[in-house]
Amino acid sequence: MIEVEGLRKDFVVRRGRFRRERHVVHAVNDISFRVDRGELLGYLGPNGAGKSTTIKMLTGILVPTAGQISVAGLEPSRKRIELARRIGAMFGQRIQLWWDLPLRDSFELLRHIYRIPAERHRANLARFRDVLELDPFLDTPVRQLSLGQRIRGELTAAMLHGPELLFLDEPTIGLDVVAKQRVRDFLVEINREDGVTVMLTTHDLGDIERLCNRLLVIDHGSLIWDGAIADLRERYGGERTLVIDLEEPAPPIEVEGAVVDRVDGPRQWLRFRGSASELTARVAQAARLVDLQVAEPDIEEIVRRIYANPRVSDTKGV
Repeated sequence: MIEVEGLRKDFVVRRGRFRRERHVVHAVNDISFRVDRGELLGYLGPNGAGKSTTIKMLTGILVPTAGQISVAGLEPSRKRIELARRIGAMFGQRIQLWWDLPLRDSFELLRHIYRIPAERHRANLARFRDVLELDPFLDTPVRQLSLGQRIRGELTAAMLHGPELLFLDEPTIGLDVVAKQRVRDFLVEINREDGVTVMLTTHDLGDIERLCNRLLVIDHGSLIWDGAIADLRERYGGERTLVIDLEEPAPPIEVEGAVVDRVDGPRQWLRFRGSASELTARVAQAARLVDLQVAEPDIEEIVRRIYANPRVSDTKGV
């Protein structure tokens, strides 16, 4: 669905009060990746890392300085109108709905803009009305909608024409827990049932953990991680915790390769590195277990470590 090779985008900045000097900023610097059809992946990075610039090049809004891009078999900047019919996009707080019109009228205007057959439009809208629960505010002007309602309207607007690929920039920003879960469920449904490829840019690592199997991490314009979230945890997660429940309270268990971090009655927390299965076997020999579970490290902390030391990507070959 997406092929990117050696992608670069430079911006010229002039600095200085009296003598203006020309500086070139590499917003995106020689990144390459491939996205297969039907993937749901996260694209992560701090502010100014190059995320939005990348998405704008993928959607044809910006022309690359160098490199090759293919999206749905098209070169975005040269085939922007044709590509627009095959992709959907939602950019954070930027509104694509008509501010003073009822939500229903915005959807009708989009039908004409995308030239969606009336029957197909009705079927698509009926589905989104059900899944995203739009009916209570369908006739409300967009300016009167709550943030959660407007986000659901924006998602519908991005999907009404049945795109193959969906770009989302901060789709759950500012939403409450209930609205956030509704949006996540919707994204999972269109990905699994319709095969829509979804590229998700967000600062909410909860979205990444619950929705994505694969993660791209960009920092200072360079791609520093491209791989599975499980591999990211395994490689850079550091210590993990084995939580065990014993038949009865006991002193801290002493086993090779682990240190008891906390004891609460029959439950103990053991910090460890390495194989969880090997540690579990040693613990089972040392005490009578009722239950156990492995607590993985927090992904937010893992990503912070990568930002602090981008050279870790060298071992991944990115």
